[in-house]
Amino acid sequence: MSHRTRVLLIGAATLAAAVAMGILPRVPQPLDYHNFADQRAFLSVPNFLNVISNLPFLLVGIWGMALTLGPIEAGGRPFIKPMERWPYLLLSVGVILTCFGSACYHLAPDNARLVWDRLPMRLAFMSLLSAMLMERVNLRTGLSALGPLLLLGIISVVHWYLSELRGAGDLRFYLMVQFYTLALILLLLWLFPARYTHGSDLVVAMGFYVLAKILEMTDRQIFNLGHIISGHTLKHLAAAVGIYWIFRMLARRSAVVPN
Repeated sequence: MSHRTRVLLIGAATLAAAVAMGILPRVPQPLDYHNFADQRAFLSVPNFLNVISNLPFLLVGIWGMALTLGPIEAGGRPFIKPMERWPYLLLSVGVILTCFGSACYHLAPDNARLVWDRLPMRLAFMSLLSAMLMERVNLRTGLSALGPLLLLGIISVVHWYLSELRGAGDLRFYLMVQFYTLALILLLLWLFPARYTHGSDLVVAMGFYVLAKILEMTDRQIFNLGHIISGHTLKHLAAAVGIYWIFRMLARRSAVVPN
């Protein structure tokens, strides 16, 4: 399959996702979305475990920033060209901001605070997509797409929040950006040749994200098993491990393409 055919397949899949989003009915946010199972306070901090479980995002984000800003070693570790740092640097910043945005949200969950939880996560995901476009499709195309992708992620959150203010909450655009981004990254991994080793680590990272979503959906069921820890708290930990696996990939990889 030629490079052009692969690019056309990506374009066709993106168009199909956009059409599907347009024809699907409005997806409202569940009314009990902010009603998490574990609302226990500790040390005067409400919803303590859901707040404190965001700390791993800060730790892995700092590690990712250190890797990204570190020296480029022989063999393209972790980058062949300096321009490839930018998406991973913004990914690291997004992960660090997720720690603070999510912790702020869980102190007093509501839609207004949820914006600051969702925005950093969208920045992180869109930065990772830009990195994959650079590494799998074309360096300059992926870098040029970084700004528009970040803007698209921001718009998806703002669109959802404005729809809530109008009393007609609609998650379609937000969910399309969230889940299609992950699907597109996996599609890029499958269709295009690797520029670096350890690309399979990204599949592991995506697996942890899927696990995080399952834990999120089973928040109360897990908490009811013994009232020790909730699914949402475990969701934060699983998502942080997924991000860790991405930076672990950076730390271990070397160039497949020599230039």
